[in-house]
Amino acid sequence: MSTAIAPSQQPATAAETDPETLGWMKGFPPAPDRTITFQDGSFRSFPELRWAWSNVRQLVPTVNVWRGAGPASPLPCEDHDIGAVASTTMDGRPMTFAKMLEETYADGIAVLHRGKLIYERYFGALKPHKPHIGMSVTKSFTGVLAGILVAEGRIDPQTPVTDYVPELKASGFGDARVHEVMDMTTGLAYTEVYTDKNSAVWGLRRANGMAPIEPDYDGPTTIFDFLMAQKKQGEHGKVFAYKTVNTDVLAWIIRRASGMTLSDLLSERIWIPMGAEEDAYYHVDRIGTESGGGGLSTTLRDLARFGETMRNHGRFNGRQIVPSSVVADIARGGDPEKFKPAGYTTLPGASYRNQWWVSHNAHGAYMARGVYGQGIYVDPKAEMVIARYASHPVAGNAANDPVTLPAYMALAKALMAG
Repeated sequence: MSTAIAPSQQPATAAETDPETLGWMKGFPPAPDRTITFQDGSFRSFPELRWAWSNVRQLVPTVNVWRGAGPASPLPCEDHDIGAVASTTMDGRPMTFAKMLEETYADGIAVLHRGKLIYERYFGALKPHKPHIGMSVTKSFTGVLAGILVAEGRIDPQTPVTDYVPELKASGFGDARVHEVMDMTTGLAYTEVYTDKNSAVWGLRRANGMAPIEPDYDGPTTIFDFLMAQKKQGEHGKVFAYKTVNTDVLAWIIRRASGMTLSDLLSERIWIPMGAEEDAYYHVDRIGTESGGGGLSTTLRDLARFGETMRNHGRFNGRQIVPSSVVADIARGGDPEKFKPAGYTTLPGASYRNQWWVSHNAHGAYMARGVYGQGIYVDPKAEMVIARYASHPVAGNAANDPVTLPAYMALAKALMAG
């Protein structure tokens, strides 16, 4: 008996769901059946999300990350047509780099090799000057900001979380240490199942402003209140479990240690010195608090600049932006034995360190990853950085990885071979 998915169950292709072709939010006003709103939740549906992830600012409140008044840092271009680079997917299908982009609903891709922008393509609603939501790629920015403050002695990873945020004393974080939050080895009752409306992640989305509040809802309506309501389950420090609330606690610690909002700190410490081309922005909750776990929108080129900063051991635009010790600590990775029980079949032998995913593959690649296919892929050996935004119909990256990760490694090898 065949287990093949019937054609009607296959999601429509990238071409069939192109938001420009479908005419989402076109016209003054848009036609009712082409209108996407926050309140009815349509912005999270497929194919509407193919427009929404490039236009978050039109749906929810946001706060700017200023790029500063200086010139944008140069990104020297040397266009290579790498679309034909061949790979084999994890399930054994032949693939090309260009076909990978189409199959995984890419909205934009930028490839840097030895600091030169060798490939840049945009699809759907995304344009070079438009920010696209990074989802959990945001976590890796939060981790780097924390790492900077650790290097400066303003955060001690061995210290109890409550030394910075005493409000969490009665919560599941009450006896956790900062490094357990950084590496997501806390033991919490919180669940993160995107397809289950009863999962705690939906409570977080209501609290951080990325899901509407139903009339009968009586739970937390701000990020801080949601974090204080978290319960402990199991022991801290034993195993990795991917839970966004850890990052939002880390963001709270960062605010306390620096005395700054996340948006101002990112602007001052990374966006301005990096010479970002455009302002970025965070979506915020009902009292203006940024979502440190998933709320950052940036342009694709600025995402690539940040990836190149990491590849260059924290140095970019003629200056040391992130201490090299912070980058080295991330690139070394965490404990693969603590990571293994999480069961990520597409990331065998990987680990998680300070909000980054570390492959421990032959090239020492490490990644920032977000749902629906967002990512930064840093390959130190191949001197390659890939920045990618996407709007895949499936949230979990298990839908992307079997196609994208082999394509990235094949490209790395092709670039090394010259």
